[in-house]
Amino acid sequence: MSLNRRTFLQATSAALGMALAEAAFARIAYAEGAAGTLRVAIAKPAGNLDPQSHYAIWAIQDLMFEPLVRYGKGGQIEPYLATDWKIEDGGRKLLLTLRQGVTFQDGTAFDAASCKWNLERWLGLDQFSWMNCSKYFESLEVVDDHRITLHFKEPVLALMQELSYTRPPRFLSPKSVGADGKFVEPVGTGPWRQVSADDTQSVFERYDGYWGDKPSYDRVEAKVIPDPRSRVAALRANEIDVTGGFWIAPLTPEEAKQLEAAGVNVVIDPGNVTLVMAFNPDRGEALKDPQVRKAVSIGIDRAAISKALYHGYAKPAGNLFSAALPYAGTQHEAPVRDVAAASALLEKAGWTGSPVRSKDGKPLTLELVVSPDAVPGSRVIAEVIQSELKEIGIDLVVRSVDHASKHTDMLERKYDLGFFLTYGAPYDPFGSVVGLCLSTFDNDVEGKLVTDPANLDPLINAATAATGDQIEPSIQKVYDWLRDNDAIAPLVYVPSIWAHSKRVQGFTSPPTEYDMPYEHIVLAE
Repeated sequence: MSLNRRTFLQATSAALGMALAEAAFARIAYAEGAAGTLRVAIAKPAGNLDPQSHYAIWAIQDLMFEPLVRYGKGGQIEPYLATDWKIEDGGRKLLLTLRQGVTFQDGTAFDAASCKWNLERWLGLDQFSWMNCSKYFESLEVVDDHRITLHFKEPVLALMQELSYTRPPRFLSPKSVGADGKFVEPVGTGPWRQVSADDTQSVFERYDGYWGDKPSYDRVEAKVIPDPRSRVAALRANEIDVTGGFWIAPLTPEEAKQLEAAGVNVVIDPGNVTLVMAFNPDRGEALKDPQVRKAVSIGIDRAAISKALYHGYAKPAGNLFSAALPYAGTQHEAPVRDVAAASALLEKAGWTGSPVRSKDGKPLTLELVVSPDAVPGSRVIAEVIQSELKEIGIDLVVRSVDHASKHTDMLERKYDLGFFLTYGAPYDPFGSVVGLCLSTFDNDVEGKLVTDPANLDPLINAATAATGDQIEPSIQKVYDWLRDNDAIAPLVYVPSIWAHSKRVQGFTSPPTEYDMPYEHIVLAE
């Protein structure tokens, strides 16, 4: 409900007196209209802000650069620089109606010409072929000053979702590049204009020519504080106002508990990223057997992981994706640890004896590769699982590696068990399903969560080719196959943790981990 003078005065008890009501209203009005500075922690300098590069902090780009459409809570696609769109020709044609009255922060008009200039900076280029809308791009035509049409060689799965990404689809002024076409300065259509940037902070002022709802404060300072403990101390000392988010300035659950105990406001969002255990059936015989994979899965206490690492903030996972994402499939309860059932499965699979089971003279020894750099807290999780699997006769060896070695080992499949994080909104569900599970998709960074060219690939290909009402049942077949074959073991839905000072009112966590939570905030006196 919006708060205005009339509703506020009506809601105030007569016993308080008109003077108190007027004074309270005056304080709220002052906070909503007064100048102020929101101080946000970032873990590293913002970097090159060109939305067609891959170096900047996404959330900093989010302050200045806007998309045609925006990814909202629950995956709802919302109009932004495009007010209307139609997908025709079976998904091969996109008609866009652009918002009128929008200018870039340098006064340049946002229209079909500037839209075309931006789109041609990345659509159809090889370096952006990881996006289907770029991979299948055919042509673009300007209809008039505020309408544009895109043509694709093939239907584009999750087309509007892709156009909501922070990069490369967001828009910058044509005047923000040099004569050689290279990026010079960050100038977008967003509510914030960068006024300075160095290795210590990036400073933004409100763009008063902004087309949408303007922020109630006039300045954002993104302060570089690499050390997590220093960020916590700065928040407690009222030197910053906001910290958190997976990619901005992460808070650990332990730090969140400490801040809560100190009376600091902590906001826990269920998040839309899943921590998943991968099985490598190509290394040794044990994990080829789905009974062994299932035994490992039900031998793990997901609630204990949530308690040990996430202080209860994380929810045990029963699916590859949580219900916070679109097309997440039928939701199942997380498996409950069952030592007896797990042991029975291993017996049935021929793994017998104690304390370590064996088969054909070979001990049931598995190696779990972890990287605390790549997956924060993974060493703690591994030690919990190690202890739990010991109870069912599995000798789990934990090998810790650095970030680079983890990627190499995953790519070369030098592991029995490993941890993966799904991509999260706005990339999922199709980003992770294709990137982590389709054998023919070249993923040279994370490696593969699971592949099966004969059985899983056709299901994924059918899901990515589906349109309309066929999308949901098609992607459900992928989820069903993963579940029926115990191909993966989802562990927990990773929470998004934020903390903010008492002068910040109206804070809400952003729809994705790539957005800056500056909206709806009012700075109190």
